[in-house]
Amino acid sequence: MLLRQLEYLVALARERHFSRAADACFVSQPSLSAAIRKLEHELDVPIVRRGRRYEGLTPEGERVLAWAHRILAERDALEQELSAMRGGLTGTLRLGAIPTALTAASLLTTPFCERHPLVRVSLESLSSREITDRLAEFELDAAMTYLDDDTLRRIRGMPLYEERYLLLTPAGGPLAEQRTARWSQAAALPLCLLSPRMRNRRIMDECFAADGSTARPSVESDTVAGLYAHLTSANGRWSSVISHAWLHMFGVPEGMRVLPLDGPAHGPRVGLVVADHEPGSVLGRALWEVAREARVRDTLEDLLAAHTG
Repeated sequence: MLLRQLEYLVALARERHFSRAADACFVSQPSLSAAIRKLEHELDVPIVRRGRRYEGLTPEGERVLAWAHRILAERDALEQELSAMRGGLTGTLRLGAIPTALTAASLLTTPFCERHPLVRVSLESLSSREITDRLAEFELDAAMTYLDDDTLRRIRGMPLYEERYLLLTPAGGPLAEQRTARWSQAAALPLCLLSPRMRNRRIMDECFAADGSTARPSVESDTVAGLYAHLTSANGRWSSVISHAWLHMFGVPEGMRVLPLDGPAHGPRVGLVVADHEPGSVLGRALWEVAREARVRDTLEDLLAAHTG
């Protein structure tokens, strides 16, 4: 049994298509299929359910896949530890983040790259469920997500900051001269908000409801950048409710101002998570050490004060 065969199996399970898996592994489809058939012969179990196209893995195949993830992770951990012993970490840090935390990711990745200049960073926008699954399958080294998410399992978490919610509104708008705003007042404005399938939007909807109101946005987007694109091009037409962490990347567009929203002093906690299993990721542990010193919460609170003080 070769590590290459396990890599092909992992790619096939991820892509759910023989041709795409072969492309991902930079081999021909016949070569990938032959390697997996050879693995089935060597282990004496059926691994892939075959029909006219890929139909998934057999129960035995699912078990082989779980071991493949573990064996390949052991290989990666060995390479990372040896590179550290030779004088510095190398490889690629695979970091996932929920879309609303992407704006603060550079507060970790920048000092990480300064400390470990030979390591590259691969940053992906993922849902909370995708983060949980990919940590369990050794496909991520670490992730930034909500720590109170009930989909998280078998993880270690470190709080980074608590979300604070702000009304971003035109400087000439009806609420612009107030020091703070109520959620019900924000609901009455023409709004751009994230889509309801996103956890951040569902949290905001709970805040609107607690103040006896319902938000009916004019525009919904599944990215923070999509919201800001509308706000900056609307000539004072729309407002939005944002997390203070978004100020780190996007700031306050010209002609707009931010008002703290009355309600809870702090929202849900966003944190760094790593898988609580062995082998642990050497690069994930290195990012954890950087995060302990990064003062992400203080940096974002200072930014908030600068925009609202």
